Amino acid sequence: MKVQSIHSKKARVRVFGLEGNHPCVWMKAGVINFKLCDNAYDCLTCAFDKAMSQRLETGDAHFQAWRSVYQEKTYNQKECRHMITGRVPVRHCGNAYDCASCEFDQELEHRSMSEVLGTAELHNVSGFLLADGYYYHPRHTWARVDHGGLVRFGVDDFTMRLLGYVTHVRLPKLGVHLERSAPAWTFRREEKIAPLVAPVNGVVVALNHKAVENPQIIKEDPYGNGWLVVVEPRHLKKDLAELYTDQAARTWLGAEVHRLEALVAPESEVPLAATGGEVIEDIYGNVSHLKWDQLVAEFLAP
Repeated sequence: MKVQSIHSKKARVRVFGLEGNHPCVWMKAGVINFKLCDNAYDCLTCAFDKAMSQRLETGDAHFQAWRSVYQEKTYNQKECRHMITGRVPVRHCGNAYDCASCEFDQELEHRSMSEVLGTAELHNVSGFLLADGYYYHPRHTWARVDHGGLVRFGVDDFTMRLLGYVTHVRLPKLGVHLERSAPAWTFRREEKIAPLVAPVNGVVVALNHKAVENPQIIKEDPYGNGWLVVVEPRHLKKDLAELYTDQAARTWLGAEVHRLEALVAPESEVPLAATGGEVIEDIYGNVSHLKWDQLVAEFLAP
């Protein structure tokens, strides 16, 4: 089954922690009547923002830059871009809306790279947990779009129950470009190695060193403190259209569980759970006929 066959090509980018529609800053400034943000409020890389700015440079008298609108206000009305978009509760601009050279903007981006903001709502799918608001690659890695346009990567609960535990994590270096569906990092359980793929394209800007030092964090909290990499995406909307989210993600995971059950008990309907309740924590370690390479090739490897 093709991944994109169950997705809407017109689906907008979902930003974790932001519900509902997100008005573009050009709309909030009153320059245009209607435009919703589809770039996670990352104005510095926004194609629409660049197009509007170029239109203004041609001398179009029908428009005024959104930054100019706010510049004309008194200081206590000059809301910072991040206040306008709801990222921070209170902040006023003292840098002439030159976000690219703003120390606060850079500090906020740096802080968001290493923080996990908010807690995801979890859904139980046939005994495996799935986080709401995340995007899932068919090889069981996830992408979460954070406010500001950076994308956080990790692995799902299915992966950690499949492998049981991890003794060593090898992450890519900062500045490395990761390609969607290509190897991005590796997990090791003793001498056994599992390569994991990047869910979207992007350049690595942050790593979770705590997860490297203590891989148990990944198993205990795969959707939160167990995140692995943060990237600056390259083709965000296009890449996200190839991933599962919402009900499509739950349907996909349910199908994956059925495939795993067929491997665990090919001639019966023995549940993965040891007592018929919660799924066992270490599937590889508790099902003797399952081989590591078989599981990795079937569910995780590129």
